[in-house]
Amino acid sequence: MRYRRVKGATEKLEKLSGYITTNPQDFKGRWKEVFGNDNDIYLEMGCGKGQFITQMAKKHPERNFIGVEGQERVLLRAAQLASTEGITNVTFVCEFLREPSLAFDKGEVAGLFLNFSDPWPKARHAKRRLTHRRYLGEYRKILVDSGNLQFKTDNDDLFDFSVEEFTETGMKIVELTYDLHNTLFNSREVTTEYEDKFRSWGKTIKYAKVEY
Repeated sequence: MRYRRVKGATEKLEKLSGYITTNPQDFKGRWKEVFGNDNDIYLEMGCGKGQFITQMAKKHPERNFIGVEGQERVLLRAAQLASTEGITNVTFVCEFLREPSLAFDKGEVAGLFLNFSDPWPKARHAKRRLTHRRYLGEYRKILVDSGNLQFKTDNDDLFDFSVEEFTETGMKIVELTYDLHNTLFNSREVTTEYEDKFRSWGKTIKYAKVEY
């Protein structure tokens, strides 16, 4: 999907610099300095317009959150939302982190969220899926021991692919459902923009929580 550039987006992001962390590789091993505390850090890869991560930050002030989003115009919306809400335990990275271990040290991340990632439906693009074993290996490098990954999607093929990748790479599936909002999992309480839209269309949301 190609996104229309927002006029002045770079300048607007500069005004929100308190919510943006540039050059994330420079903070490897010292992300707690960004937040000024020793609270656990949770990472969302592909945070979109920020609905999920800002809700999580409000619900869990005892945690720190990092939202990663490569589209500048989308990240601008997320930073604006966090600023409007006055949230202080979240920061955003405007990059596609294809190798998260270059920006995070071992054990630096307590938990990771993948919400409605691009399904990359063509087989030749499988390695681009954020649940491909190449990425799963990267997440293993940055998560704490027994750290968990939570994954949501509306896409049946991507979900089946992901569950197979989790299994083949030796991950432990802790929770799994093909209809999240008819299941009593806490993960249904905080939603994303896509989640709300897809549910309004009558789609069911698939969810898995896995541990290393």
